[in-house]
Amino acid sequence: MRTENQLEIEAAKKAALQVLLHNAHGPFEDLPRTAGWGYPEPYTRDLMFSILGIAVSDNNELLGSIRIVLETLAKHQTLHGHICSLVHDGDDRGSSDTTPLFLLGVGIYRKRVFEPQFLEEAVAKALLWMEYQSPSDRYLVAQQPTSDWRDEKWVLGYGLYVNTLVYSYLRILGKDERAQKVKNEMSKFTITQGVMNKHIHEGLVVKQKPYYAFWSYKIHNSERFDLLGNSLAILSGIASPGRADEMVTWIEAECSMMQKNGNLTLNLPPNFFPFTNPEDPDWHSRYAQFNQPGDYHNGGIWPFICGFYIAALVAAKHFSLAKEKLIALTHAIQLTTDDKLSFGFNEWIKAQTGKPMGQNWQTWSAALYLYAARCVEEGQTPYFEEMRMS
Repeated sequence: MRTENQLEIEAAKKAALQVLLHNAHGPFEDLPRTAGWGYPEPYTRDLMFSILGIAVSDNNELLGSIRIVLETLAKHQTLHGHICSLVHDGDDRGSSDTTPLFLLGVGIYRKRVFEPQFLEEAVAKALLWMEYQSPSDRYLVAQQPTSDWRDEKWVLGYGLYVNTLVYSYLRILGKDERAQKVKNEMSKFTITQGVMNKHIHEGLVVKQKPYYAFWSYKIHNSERFDLLGNSLAILSGIASPGRADEMVTWIEAECSMMQKNGNLTLNLPPNFFPFTNPEDPDWHSRYAQFNQPGDYHNGGIWPFICGFYIAALVAAKHFSLAKEKLIALTHAIQLTTDDKLSFGFNEWIKAQTGKPMGQNWQTWSAALYLYAARCVEEGQTPYFEEMRMS
């Protein structure tokens, strides 16, 4: 890596740590805020994702802050084990990814601080809650539309992203037998013939494509590409090394085509593609306001997800490409809607123009940058290495 690039990365890492420390104390019970100014609330999913960056930061203040977050979530856990969407508000419920993210976050934190029994009672309740999220009473969990991090995007039934979280928390918590059963069910094909035969269960493998389906439920599915879910599939070891390698090649080829046809400006993949257009059958009228093609959940570039993609590249042993993408992400996190900031760590960037569109100093954007940088530096993926060894 050239000296100027390394200097840029070091400056970005210092800026990311500054963002996390700035956001560590917010107006709601002194819990961390989700963004520097725009989102003062402590959103559970954002803070759970940030554990990866905090865990590799070696900053005791941040580790102490995230411990309080985990303990507060456990305090507000529902009777049946569900984890709320806002850390301080036990009545804000209904998210499909907050409970699995809590379980993954506790698993990472336990390993970081060497406390294998941390929040054991809350973990046991959350694990039971997740078992009840399978309508077929098997291993894949289902969800309602707009209930995961894509609160403006429809995911119906067995979503890839949430089930990669399920596999990951089972592995990090040592529930290997159940994890393997989740992996086995994900490895079945989606149903494409319009008929569901008895004793045949749908999976998330797409025929003649290297990536996993966006979601699948009975005879219905979406074969659009979910960058976060597929990155987690590579990172956690759900995807075999061969599939991971093919997937990376496919992603880069698709992004090259999008750059040529004007749908992508930066050298980073959108969170979702091909974009959903108004004439498509999976278009919803609300998308006209929130999810135009290349915007937000419909193909926006999200720095925190690009951090996961870079980690996935390291996991797939595409080390040179991971360095290339880290440099591109270093430039992307400098984009800002506030000229007074040297680093924006913005929420999301419009795919076609490269313009930052969300809130600056986003906690998960800063945290996943730190994690991605550590992965590239070490050539390994902390907390996911053991998952891929089975």
